[in-house]
Amino acid sequence: MAIKRIAVMTSGGDAPGMNAAVRAVVRSGTAKGLEVYGIRQAYTGLLNGDIERMTSRDVSGIIGEGGTILQTARNEEFKTDKGQKRGLRRLNEHGIEGMVVIGGDGSLRGALSLHRLGFPVIGAPGSIDNDISNTDMSIGVDTALNTILEALDRIRDTASSHERAFIIEVMGRKCGYLALMASLIGGAEKVMIPEEPFELGELVEIIEDAYIKGKNHCIFIIAEGAQPGTRETVDFLRKHDIGFEVRLTVLGHLQRGGRPTAFDRLLATRMGVHAVELLLEGVSGEMVCMAGSAITHTPIEEAVSKQRALNPRDLELAKILS
Repeated sequence: MAIKRIAVMTSGGDAPGMNAAVRAVVRSGTAKGLEVYGIRQAYTGLLNGDIERMTSRDVSGIIGEGGTILQTARNEEFKTDKGQKRGLRRLNEHGIEGMVVIGGDGSLRGALSLHRLGFPVIGAPGSIDNDISNTDMSIGVDTALNTILEALDRIRDTASSHERAFIIEVMGRKCGYLALMASLIGGAEKVMIPEEPFELGELVEIIEDAYIKGKNHCIFIIAEGAQPGTRETVDFLRKHDIGFEVRLTVLGHLQRGGRPTAFDRLLATRMGVHAVELLLEGVSGEMVCMAGSAITHTPIEEAVSKQRALNPRDLELAKILS
């Protein structure tokens, strides 16, 4: 039986480009004769039955907006068998026959649970961390990286003016992608990431070397999940006479907001359209993904089975260029 009614949700941490993906699902679905519904506040809204019909007019003008008009939330109840069955009941009550879930690792695991219950679902990777396996890029990564780079450039100006060493903490949880890429294109002296533990004494040597060579600043980038942690690193450096005053900037949720870049708008649009196409083809349990320049798909189960690994060549380049 052909699908007539589908839903879309954004789940987990918000990512720039999510609105573009929602717009693509709604407009491509509508163009193919489907009724499209939006689920507000992710799995929390699903359990509460917060599901409303969306038309092309509802998504007009949102392609360039950050955040997500459907809002998002984290939900512990949906991780249980009881919660998943309750969610399936809500979908059936509204006559929903397929769903697109846009979000990160936890969101995709929720989608996988519905697939295993026999409900057609397609996932789309939306996470600024770029930690989702089996896709070269996730929605929101490019925008977040550009935000970090702009902040880094601004901090370098003041670091040079005052002859200071700055430690910039970026997001990424257990994945160092944002930190590594920001270091490569931002010209940091050192990057500290979860994938590679580092010695605090090494940082002292780097700063002292920069000071002796006459540099007027020094910038380190640290991922929030790196070990040793940010506070420990800052306290250690401040206890040593290294020539520069040490300052810390935590970018925090600044990295999540803002208007999505052209790359993220296009990526989200292409992924949203492909997700609808897969549902219409009777496909379920797959995540749309980027492989090179192509948009394709991969089993959700494989995508959530491991964290996306960093490119060894990028790690090598960071060491050479620092």
